[in-house]
Amino acid sequence: MTHPPRTLGPAAYFRHDHPPVRSVNDMAARTMTLGQRVADRVAAAVGSWPFIIIQSLLLFAWMAFNVYLAAMEHLHPGFLKAWDPYPFILLNLVLSFQAAYTGPVVMMSQNRQAEKDRLMAENDFEVNKKAEREIEVIMQHLAHQDELLLDALARIETLQAALGKASSSAGPGPA
Repeated sequence: MTHPPRTLGPAAYFRHDHPPVRSVNDMAARTMTLGQRVADRVAAAVGSWPFIIIQSLLLFAWMAFNVYLAAMEHLHPGFLKAWDPYPFILLNLVLSFQAAYTGPVVMMSQNRQAEKDRLMAENDFEVNKKAEREIEVIMQHLAHQDELLLDALARIETLQAALGKASSSAGPGPA
């Protein structure tokens, strides 16, 4: 009885010749300019609770101190004059100035983050395509192994049947 030649499964012929998986975070960090790093730090600072709490305390102190100075000047003429009495026009100017500069800086940081997110999505897609191809090869290889196992089982059953016939036709052995 001749047996078919044994062949290697699909996994044996699969080439893992794709470039290595990249870390988008490392790539983005290496290519960041000074301005981008500053924009990220400003955005992180402005978008934090400590910033909001500190700014709120400073605004409250600014207004309270100016109201105090205005009241003291009214009660005691010649007392230190408030530099920004109610309606706090100078404070509004300072806050407008802050908003005029932090808004665009935060947007720069968001644009850079959006670009990084696009790179991350593209990288994820590439990794998913590679993984899908490798899974296909593994599934083909498993199917090939199933065929080999079924072939081996069929041969074993054929041999067992042949041995069973040979032992039954030989008759009872010596006692």
